[in-house]
Parts: sequence; structure tokens; C-alpha cells
Amino acid sequence: MPRAKTTSETTTSNGASRRRGRSSAATGAEGAGLDALHSLQKEELLSLYRQMHLIRRFEERSAEQYAYGKIGGFLHLYIGEEAVAVGAIKALTPADHLVTHYRDHGYALAIGADPGPMMAELFGKETGTTKGRGGSMHLTHVKRHFWGGYAIVSGHLPIATGIGLALQYQQQDAVCMCIFGDGATNAGAFHEALNMAAIWKLPVIFLCENNLYAMGTAYQYISAVPSMATKASGYAIKAETVDGQDVLAVYEATRRAVEWCKAGNGPYFLEAMTYRFRGHSMADPETYREKDEIEQYRQRDPIESYKEQLLEYNVAEPGEFDQIDREVEDQLEAAIFFADASPFPDPSTIEEFVYGDPIWETLSPNGSGKDAEGARG
Repeated sequence: MPRAKTTSETTTSNGASRRRGRSSAATGAEGAGLDALHSLQKEELLSLYRQMHLIRRFEERSAEQYAYGKIGGFLHLYIGEEAVAVGAIKALTPADHLVTHYRDHGYALAIGADPGPMMAELFGKETGTTKGRGGSMHLTHVKRHFWGGYAIVSGHLPIATGIGLALQYQQQDAVCMCIFGDGATNAGAFHEALNMAAIWKLPVIFLCENNLYAMGTAYQYISAVPSMATKASGYAIKAETVDGQDVLAVYEATRRAVEWCKAGNGPYFLEAMTYRFRGHSMADPETYREKDEIEQYRQRDPIESYKEQLLEYNVAEPGEFDQIDREVEDQLEAAIFFADASPFPDPSTIEEFVYGDPIWETLSPNGSGKDAEGARG
């Protein structure tokens, strides 16, 4: 049986190619992911392809809907980074928890969210995942413990540490996985969260998606070290860097992290080297990176590379991928139809879902608490 193909990035003398060299040098060892290729069932391997393709096409169709004016606000696409979400979530169990940054469409789909309510949420419709109140950056899936995308860079890391503390206190056999970008590692909340997780040996997986840019700023201009995993060593947290364009390598690395955390060893840090093929958001003119750099990374498209690997190892026939592609297209057509046909929230409900326990229900007509002499006395 032939060995899986590997691809190395080309380097030249300019700054963009130095960033390519960083990504190439930091990826996993040759042959990473092969254990998973041989141990997972065919249905599981094809499911990984289906999920990545669904994410890619969902994002491309979302871009279309944004251009039609159906989606307001910011829209951050996950195109190019699909292997990270799909590989990482494959290693989780239904008992585990997930919090992530605002580029969250891929994680919601990978964890099992229905594309119809997701698209409706992007449209701001009542049938959306949060009834049209959250939009693109605040998707959730309560049944699978996906507590949403967070719009404040690094602001969700302390929340993940808190979830880890709760899991430990309740003696649950579960982990909390927290996903963030490389730019978040330069914020104070990142260091506070890692420090506390390390002190208390909390079951938290800190997964850094390093796509080389914090919005439009390359990492070397804002990070004192080129490797984000290095920052975890300051807190004695076990860390590794993985090829984020290889879905099976991400899956294997995340499995190691889950096993480490559930064994009571404390947190684990993963740095997934990846690259977004589109701008930071739909409003990004992308003047900060060169077209040849983007094309270099497109040569390692995580979806096409994985498809080629499965074909090379005779896991599936070309027609099976074609069938999956057609089914995904039908699924997304139905999702857009559902979102289009759904109503907007009734304006009379504007005060709903603002507080878990609405403050106006606890106040008497004169503004004092109903139980002023009770629980608060």
C-alpha cells in the first residue's frame, strides 16, 4: 500500500514566503494521520469529507447571500480551515464542551447543527439557532454543549477555564475545548486563562488556529515568538503543533489531548497551522497579503488533499464523492429556502432573551425588589 502524499511549501525571499516557511516547518511529522486512516471505518472517513465539503459550500453560499443583502453585519468565512474543526470535533464525545471564536460556522456544522436554522440565524430570522438574535458570530448547539462563538477576541478563554473548573468540581468525565486564533495569544485574558487552568490542572484543551494573521496583521509584527505553542510552555502546559490542513492529523492530535486531560494531567495546548483562503471578513479588501501567497496555500486545500488521500488508499471511488457533493448541494438549497421562507422576529419580542431571569419580573412597581427582605436581606 502506498504511503500518503506529503506536500511542502515553497519559500522565497519575501516576507510572505517566510510565513509559508513557518507553516511548513511547524506541521506534523511525515505520516501523521495514517493511524486514523487505517483505524477508522469507511463511513467515518467519508463522513469527515462530507462535513468539510458541507462547511466549504455553506460558506460559499453564505457569501452569495451576503452579496444579495440577505445577511447583515460582519460575515467571517471559514474557507480553507475546515480540517481543524472537523478533525478536532471528531475526537470529542457528546459529554464534552466547546467554546470558540466568532469564525464559528464550521464548528457549528461539524458538531451537528442543522444548516437550515444556521442559515436562518445568519438571515436574522425567528427560526434561527438563537431566534435571529445572535447572527453569524454567536451560533450555538446546546444539546452538544457548544456554547457559541464569541465576538471579543480572547474573551471566551476564561469562560472555557471556568467550564473546565466546573467539570473538575463535578467530577465529570469530560473536557472543554476552546478554539481561538493566533491573535488571541497576545491578549491578557489568554495568559490568565492558561495560568489558572495550569494551576488547577483543569481538563481544558486550548486549540489555537494559527492562520498567520490577526485580522490583517501578520504574526511576526505582534508576537514576540513565531510559535504560539511556545507560549503554553511558560505555564508548564503540554503542547504540540499539528498540520491544520490534514484532517486526520488534527483528529489524532486532539485524541491525544482528550486522553491527556481526562487522565487528570491538566490542560493541553494544540497549535493547528492553517490558512484562510478568503479575507478576514466579507468587508476585507485583503491588501496585506500577496496573491501568490494565497495560491501557494490553495495547493494544499484540506478538502482536495483529503479526497486524493482516500482515493489513493482505495477507501472510496470517485462516484461516491460525486454523490456526497450532490447531496450537500441539495441540503444547502433546502437550507436557503428554509431561511428565505422563515419570518423575522416579531418586534414585540425585542425585550425577550435579554436576561436569563428578566429583571423587570423581579421588581415591584416602585422599582424595589420583590424579595428585598428575603434572599437579599
